Amino acid sequence: MTDSTLVADEVTPEQHKRLRWALVLISLAQLMVVLDSTIANIALPYIGTDLDIDQANLQWIVTGYALTFGGFLLLGGRLADLYGRRRIFMVGVLLFAFASLVGGFAQNEVMLLGARGLQGLGAALASPAALALITTTFPAGRERNRAFAVYAAMAGVGAAVGLILGGWLTGLDPILGLEGWRYTFLIVVPIGLAAAFFAPRFFDESERHTGWLDIPGAITGTGALLAIVYGLSRAGDERYGWGDTTTVASLVIGVALLGIFLLVESRAEHPLMPFRIFRSKNRATAFAVMMIVPAAMFAMFFFLSLFIQLVVGYSPLTTGVAFLPFSIAMIISATAASRLISHVDPRFLSGVGTLLSAVALYGFSRITVPEDPASILASMPTALGGQGVALGDGVSYWTQILPFVVLMAFGMGLNFVPLTLVAVHHLRAQDTGIGSGVLNTMQQVGGALGLATLSTVSLHFAQTRADEIAPSIAAAAPQLDQAAVGQLASLGSFTEGATMAFFVGSLMMIAASVLVWLFLDVKHEELASESAPEGVGVH
Repeated sequence: MTDSTLVADEVTPEQHKRLRWALVLISLAQLMVVLDSTIANIALPYIGTDLDIDQANLQWIVTGYALTFGGFLLLGGRLADLYGRRRIFMVGVLLFAFASLVGGFAQNEVMLLGARGLQGLGAALASPAALALITTTFPAGRERNRAFAVYAAMAGVGAAVGLILGGWLTGLDPILGLEGWRYTFLIVVPIGLAAAFFAPRFFDESERHTGWLDIPGAITGTGALLAIVYGLSRAGDERYGWGDTTTVASLVIGVALLGIFLLVESRAEHPLMPFRIFRSKNRATAFAVMMIVPAAMFAMFFFLSLFIQLVVGYSPLTTGVAFLPFSIAMIISATAASRLISHVDPRFLSGVGTLLSAVALYGFSRITVPEDPASILASMPTALGGQGVALGDGVSYWTQILPFVVLMAFGMGLNFVPLTLVAVHHLRAQDTGIGSGVLNTMQQVGGALGLATLSTVSLHFAQTRADEIAPSIAAAAPQLDQAAVGQLASLGSFTEGATMAFFVGSLMMIAASVLVWLFLDVKHEELASESAPEGVGVH
């Protein structure tokens, strides 16, 4: 089969039905990939207890997935171009399902961490292939815009649904002798199997393009991404930070390998990442902005979920439900963007979207809680002499959190749809997979970089405030030992760190908005066509 060249008005009712089912498959696959980045977060304490995993190693359940996912995306995109997108998509979702099954029945730390790494590899194969399948399966115009809207919505919906499912499943009593946390892995197995089973029925295989895999580029490029993502993840961990020797070494090695990778690619006959995909100013702008936008979204989920649980006092499941409006608003926003993109230039949609996100993050930065010793001491459990009143008991979800959660979702929907369209539109047929891989890589690396940076900001301001309030807590409760005072000071200062992270995140989104307004000038009419207008060099 050849790559799709259908025009929107040539779609027959039978083809429309087939495209609808193809979209369902892509949506399920993307939901599976994104959902698994957050679904295990709430289950970490339970996993640690059942498998006797040291607290310091629990982070690898999350980091291991992000590391292999981000590290192998370029390779996954290139494999899809060379050996067929449907084929690599099926391999990816089957590998993901197998790894999830292993994780669900893991008996020890090594088995579970290995499964998480395999999940990341499966996701790295499936995700760029799925995005490329949209370009080659759906005709330009309304059909493709709708497909991209659903794909984009899954990025936000999956993260929120992961928190909800993770909280619900973790709290279940054992079923069939299996602890609830195991179902956070097992639940995605049937999704992966179904996606692989139905893929041949709704996707034509893309052309296998000439060339061979660039082995030196694959080794150096994958090594660079693994080292950089690992270094950034470690930098964002409060136990290590940017000054840690391993963090610095990992980042230096990653940058060095990246330099070697670029040198190799400039001389390779069939490069893993052809530089021609960056020649379009609009595509390069979309890639750059798509590094910043997910960073802000992931930071919101990270800091806000911790704030709601630690400071406001919500349970894990209630915390997940608190993000449900984000999913609903994201679907509405992405759907609206997919319709508007036929009439409005991407610059205006993404420009407004980045500004809305900046306002939402600024709104979160304005949240305050009491920091006086009496309020902090009252948050202690009654058994320890406190009143058991959450420090953020006076924070209103309906007026101080929900409006900005919804605003953030609308901003994300207005960003993801047009930027994804711009990033992959008018790519050569043989570059669609790697273009999708680059886009996904930008999101992963940007998310890791943004979270590491904002975590550093948060830790700095939280620690400064903790040092200021600790003496007054100790004076008000002389019966407490130094460790207890330190814990209470950390709780009292957490909001200061989180709100400063939100504020810096809002500045990041303003910077992204400036890039959009200055450099993104592609017209909506161009996105509705299969071929570039005369004189427009987008390749």
